[in-house]
Amino acid sequence: MSFAETVLTVIGLMLVVEGLLYAAFPNTMRQAVAWLVTQPERTLLVGGIVAALGGIALIWLGQAVA
Repeated sequence: MSFAETVLTVIGLMLVVEGLLYAAFPNTMRQAVAWLVTQPERTLLVGGIVAALGGIALIWLGQAVA
């Protein structure tokens, strides 16, 4: 699988998961988004960095196991 195919697959999977969350729990997702907009910028920045590093760690782990 080429890099472009992998990137498109991963983005597509992210959209599927997010879409399923909104479809299954619309009110909870609305509350979560409302809560997010009340958070300070620094909190969102740190949360985004932690999420990105966690994603990198999962990718690394997946590659190491495979």
